Amino acid sequence: MTAVAGGRVRTRRPARPATARQAGPLAARRRRLFWPFLAPALLVYGVFFAGPSLFTVWLSFNKWAGAGPMTFVGLHNYQRLWLDPTFHQAFGNTLWIVFGVGGLTFLLSFGLTMVLRDMRGRKAARAVLFFPNIVSSVVLAILWGFLFQQGGLVDSLLGAAGWHHPPHWLGQGDLFRIIMIGLVWTSTGFYTTILMAAVDQIPAELYEDCELAGANAFQKFRHVTLPLMWDVVGICAVLWTISAVKVFEFIYAFAGATGQMPDTGVWNTALYTYGEAFASGGVPRYGSAAASAVVMVALVGVLVVLIRRVMRRDAVQF
Repeated sequence: MTAVAGGRVRTRRPARPATARQAGPLAARRRRLFWPFLAPALLVYGVFFAGPSLFTVWLSFNKWAGAGPMTFVGLHNYQRLWLDPTFHQAFGNTLWIVFGVGGLTFLLSFGLTMVLRDMRGRKAARAVLFFPNIVSSVVLAILWGFLFQQGGLVDSLLGAAGWHHPPHWLGQGDLFRIIMIGLVWTSTGFYTTILMAAVDQIPAELYEDCELAGANAFQKFRHVTLPLMWDVVGICAVLWTISAVKVFEFIYAFAGATGQMPDTGVWNTALYTYGEAFASGGVPRYGSAAASAVVMVALVGVLVVLIRRVMRRDAVQF
């Protein structure tokens, strides 16, 4: 811009943008420090996560017993999974855990959320519900086995109630059902705690308005609680999907004998992968184990994308 003052023409320099003004020695020093601080994290990520993951994908196209040279077999390992009835059983059990156990876990978590919201001593109740997540899964599996063993606490309680011939809970016909019930027991407290933390952020006056309108507990949950904690429910669904596909210790410790794998009827994909990689009395099949692991990752990815799409909605302001 130019201006005339006292017969002289003065040219005004345009104001430098804010980014240009900020680009001083301090900003340049920050840019120089960017990569030295980021490089160690990238190195750790590449060495301990990205590298092994890519190696697992490559291994799934090879035949390898853990020693000696690898033999490239293409899609043979995936074809073996496709034709293996044991993998079909394991994959079906994984889906039962994801959807069956997950559905019952969230149903109980929603019910406990409705009960605990107005309950005195709810902090103590949360601590009791969260307790199974503090204890190791192996310890919980052993405890679960003691409860359901023949003549155990469950049989004693049923006998006191008049049922003197209970089923053999740890038999192959009922074993996987007992495992699913145990997973519900160990998971419900964790998700109830997360959902209750979201409920605590909902303004109390919204529930007071519902009471003035004559709404019952279910209507409060449906029209106030669930919509306002929907984003947290979506996060919990993603967390459950990831953890459910990876369930291993509880099934292994509960259904397996000392040093032995459980019966294949209760395997999920995680146990199948372990069984292929560490086959007892046989040659390890790391190629098919890697293929099973890749299928697990693909299953998690597909389910997470579907969950995020199905549960996508506009944010609710309150």
